[in-house]
Amino acid sequence: MISVVTPSYNQGQYIERTIKSVAAQNDPDLEYVIFDSGSTDQTLAILKQYEGSMHWVSEKDNGQAHAVNKGIRATSGEIIGWLNSDDIYYPGALEAVQDFFTSHPEIDVVYGDANHIDENDQVIEPYYTEPWSLERLKEVCFLCQPAVFFRRRIADQFGLLDERLHYSLDYEYWLRLALGGATFTYFQRVLAGSRLHKETKTIASRVKVHSEINTMLRERLGSVPDKWLCNYAHVLLEARNIRRADRFRFVLGLSVISLYSSLRWNRGISRNMLGTVCRWMGSTTRFLSATGLRKDDDD
Repeated sequence: MISVVTPSYNQGQYIERTIKSVAAQNDPDLEYVIFDSGSTDQTLAILKQYEGSMHWVSEKDNGQAHAVNKGIRATSGEIIGWLNSDDIYYPGALEAVQDFFTSHPEIDVVYGDANHIDENDQVIEPYYTEPWSLERLKEVCFLCQPAVFFRRRIADQFGLLDERLHYSLDYEYWLRLALGGATFTYFQRVLAGSRLHKETKTIASRVKVHSEINTMLRERLGSVPDKWLCNYAHVLLEARNIRRADRFRFVLGLSVISLYSSLRWNRGISRNMLGTVCRWMGSTTRFLSATGLRKDDDD
């Protein structure tokens, strides 16, 4: 049996499509639960329409991780999926995942392909995914959360989501499982649609997202990979409306923030980071010299 958990809060515009995508799996053994955090929009009216086809609870919680954890504790399926209230499964996804787990009893976690979709369920682009590598996962979160499924024995062994986290709760969990020895495999089938819209918290709060990721990585790995420090610098510049077209300010800001971030989270600067910053500044100096520009020409 497979259990699917949906955490929910004020996603009334999308949650019916989420529910319908689960119902369309036509799995008689499916256990589906929704834990809502006291929505004040049309969510509850929609949930009441589907009473009987799934179990739902609406009550205050301590955030998304807490809601997912409550859902996992309330279910008993040997396989667990977690589908947010604005995401969808594609037809046949759950059957394909269960068949894969049955054929591969040694595998603990399966992740498939997914699409980024818009408000109207139209595909924006494929979600970036790649074959399994723990070392790569430390630098890139290439698992799309609604397309990830894991065995209950993993939750029993490694615990549930870290309820302190608001943005990187899934990424931390994949790292924790992998570092603990769980076996992952890439299932090359499009399983889910991950919705992008302006209210998505990872879009609306990108600086906070990357700050939390860096703090989580320092705790989980002992240090933050340089790639994530540079990512933080990029989103901070974007938040300050400093764009690549403003080449001198962009590269100077990218260099300073990356070095500062390294000191903030890693208490030092790696040789690789120093080399990267030197290359950035060198290429910009050569560009300005070749075009006859000086830094004050930008003022």
